[in-house]
Amino acid sequence: MTIRTPTDTDAGTGAAAPAARPNLWRDASLSAVLAGLIAVLVSYSGPLVIVLSAAAGAGLSPAQTGSWVWALSIGSGLTCLGLSLYTRMPIVTAWSTPGAALLVTSLGSYAYPEAIGAFVVTGVLITAIGVTGVFGRLIRKVPSAVVSAMLAGILFSFGTGVFTSVRTAPWIGGGVLLGYLVAKRFVPRYAVLVALVVGVGCAAAGSRLHVHVDSFEIARPVWTTPHLSVPALIGIAVPLLVATLASQNAPGMGVLAASGYRPDDRVLIGSTGAVSTLLAPFGSHAINPAAITAAICTGPEAHRDPRRRYVAGVACGVFYLVVGMFGSTLVAVFAGLPKELVAAVAGVALFGALASGLGGAMADDEHREAALITFLATASGVTIRGVGSAFWGLIAGVLAHVVLSSGWFSRARARP
Repeated sequence: MTIRTPTDTDAGTGAAAPAARPNLWRDASLSAVLAGLIAVLVSYSGPLVIVLSAAAGAGLSPAQTGSWVWALSIGSGLTCLGLSLYTRMPIVTAWSTPGAALLVTSLGSYAYPEAIGAFVVTGVLITAIGVTGVFGRLIRKVPSAVVSAMLAGILFSFGTGVFTSVRTAPWIGGGVLLGYLVAKRFVPRYAVLVALVVGVGCAAAGSRLHVHVDSFEIARPVWTTPHLSVPALIGIAVPLLVATLASQNAPGMGVLAASGYRPDDRVLIGSTGAVSTLLAPFGSHAINPAAITAAICTGPEAHRDPRRRYVAGVACGVFYLVVGMFGSTLVAVFAGLPKELVAAVAGVALFGALASGLGGAMADDEHREAALITFLATASGVTIRGVGSAFWGLIAGVLAHVVLSSGWFSRARARP
């Protein structure tokens, strides 16, 4: 496997840079660990609500719901930790949010063992698609400007979310933004940490923290024997496969590419697919490379040196595992934080990644218009047939690139 990072050559010279042997303890930094914590915070404060809604709509028992949360947390934690250490890149994984959204309306239509069977089949198919390299070959044909524009479009709403939080909770949102700017001026490495501390202080001062934990309970996974049925495979497995590949794996790989990393897609998608398959009987519907939370860990806020940002992925994995071990107990902690605080901190943590995406999208004159179309389509948030805007933005950008730059169209125009 060939692994490249953004610093394989010395800046400005093109000469090979002597890479120091990675050492986790030496490479660790507070900013990277904080980036991992914020990524997990964002995951549990938003996307998990969709999973809980799907479980409630299907009438799952508390034990089955807790097992689902456990499986998603453990799967995300193991893949974050293992892949980040193996590749020395900030690999962040999560559960399929579009997939969970599909399950809100479809899970209750099938017996739970049938749904589990569909989860297993989905995991097997994603593993096969990943290890064969088919998915990666398709993604690599997309111009880098289009990929950067997709990243910027994904993160756009998070950037504006900072100012939305200022409108709805001025003290919290304003405190986070002001704390970030001041720290960025004097201690830029800890700007996000300062923003988080100031935001928590403002929330506490305004009596907006509602964290109540009576006791810590170890999560208990529940095994459900899979049952294969044609209706469940058609109604769950097929749309879950498409939504995960299109709305999660493609943007997830795009975030890494936009940050200058070149991981082996066969390893990433194959590994997450295999873990999804193994944990499916416990409730995991799909584990995949993350996009939004990954951008928190791949940007300069995690660390100025791209070769040391893998620590953020490791930290993210550790936090996932801790939450998974204690299940709903720690989920209640995350749920007790005001949404404006989470939105504002996530937004300032993504400023660097958003700026990088916008810069990469507009830097190339040849692909600028296709990148603009990608950005606008992605930022629109449009969802068609359960597939999110990141996929449609990518499709729109590729089509624009083909029309504007393809040799076939040039030849057709030149014919008499």
